[in-house]
Amino acid sequence: MYPIDFFWRATRRWPTRIAIDAPDGAVRYDELGQQVAALAAAFQEIDPNLQSRVGICAGNSTEHLIALLAVLASGKVWVPLNPRSTQPEIQRIVDTTQPTILVVDTAYVDLVADATASRILCQGYGDHANPSERREENQKALEPRLHDLVAAYAGWSPRRFDLPGNATQAIKFTGGTTGTPKGVMQPYRAWMANVTNQIQAWRFDEHDRYIVGAPITHGTSTYILPILAQGGCHVILPEAGAQAVRNAFRDRAGTVSFMPPTLVYMLMALPGISRGDFPNLRRLIYGGAAMPSEKIREVRAFFGPVLGTTYGQTEAPQILTVMRPEDFEDPQRWSSVGATTWFSDVAIMSPEGRLLPPGEVGEVVARGDLLMTGYWNLPEKTAETLIDGWLHTGDRGFIDESGFLYLKDRIRDLVITGGFNVYPVDVENALGQHPAVHECTVFGIPDDKWGEAVQAAVQLRAGMVVTEAELSAFVREKLGPVHTPKHVHFYDDLPRSSIGKVLKNAVREDVLSNIASHVDA
Repeated sequence: MYPIDFFWRATRRWPTRIAIDAPDGAVRYDELGQQVAALAAAFQEIDPNLQSRVGICAGNSTEHLIALLAVLASGKVWVPLNPRSTQPEIQRIVDTTQPTILVVDTAYVDLVADATASRILCQGYGDHANPSERREENQKALEPRLHDLVAAYAGWSPRRFDLPGNATQAIKFTGGTTGTPKGVMQPYRAWMANVTNQIQAWRFDEHDRYIVGAPITHGTSTYILPILAQGGCHVILPEAGAQAVRNAFRDRAGTVSFMPPTLVYMLMALPGISRGDFPNLRRLIYGGAAMPSEKIREVRAFFGPVLGTTYGQTEAPQILTVMRPEDFEDPQRWSSVGATTWFSDVAIMSPEGRLLPPGEVGEVVARGDLLMTGYWNLPEKTAETLIDGWLHTGDRGFIDESGFLYLKDRIRDLVITGGFNVYPVDVENALGQHPAVHECTVFGIPDDKWGEAVQAAVQLRAGMVVTEAELSAFVREKLGPVHTPKHVHFYDDLPRSSIGKVLKNAVREDVLSNIASHVDA
């Protein structure tokens, strides 16, 4: 059995149920199955090779979902390309994975302008999905449309394939845009474990209507098959943002959604909003960043006992541990990320490789079906992360006597802001390209809105002058808005060790101290 088989079974069991409710219309399970089969057959005709890569660069839309399911159905490997990224970042991923097919939203064709793969155009929603008439007409004659391919291959079925559980289903990138990006190879077995655990943890059924409020290219992708496997419906929004999410819950009978804490806070801050705008809500799942205990109190007071969370990484997608709404009934557990899910082991390890008893702090490690097989074409990085069957997460924490995991901090230098991973070295490399910057360091600090906020500290070259706004714009142009520091702190001399290395932790503590002193004043 393969991940896509969850979907095929659902098309037979619930043919007339609505699988997708989108701005351009509803799609039944039998209709969706026919379209996915046709496009999967088209993919195989374009490139008959198993395990070849298909990149998808698109916003949330019906056609995006059809394309993703068709990749799974054709025995190919999904490479998500975040349209919020910059063109150099996407090109680097394309160069690394060499997809033979690219499905691209008409709004984002410029992001893959230098790619040589066969391009298929799809159409998204909202203001950002409207290309110019000139671009539209030029491409209409040159590149096939996804809906035209579906029509051309109507009635076709993809050829069945035989691949082992360790074969790659997706390559999802973690890390940055400078140096070598790390493509996480997620195997079939990891996707099977994720689907099973999501259904078991959240008790999805045919009455669930999942609000697709976060990007399919990220954590939302881990909910696509679990909802479809149970006969539920994906509700796609006409545009991004808290207002659109509120409207979907209020007017389109949404029952469940996954989103970063930032979006949860934005929902609660909307003018005139009330619990009555979420009449059918039964699961509000957050992830990608921590939610402080006081925020948990506020969210539960507003939405009721529906809050849940999971812990995972791209290397072990989404659900190594889970905190269900009933687990949040005990306030003592509010700082936990939950208990271990099926098909995985989670433990705490000392630097010497010894497994630690409950209550002792060490590195969080995991093993089991949910793990990646490694990093794409990076055997040395793989060997550093997968050791004797254990995934070394880079997070520090402890497990209590009841088996609940509590995270303390990160060993690896990573900032999670608004649900997105930012590696400081990428921002440091970008800042270092500015002619006025002598040296810099980048880090995260706690932030009520973003979970963590990216901050930078810089030491300028002698005699050089530059403003914070200029440096922020410089980073934004190179890396995009997610990586752009929320604040840049200027130092005459950055704190250093005896051998001249910048002391990142010392800078971070200094910034936090200054923030605290200003608050007290």
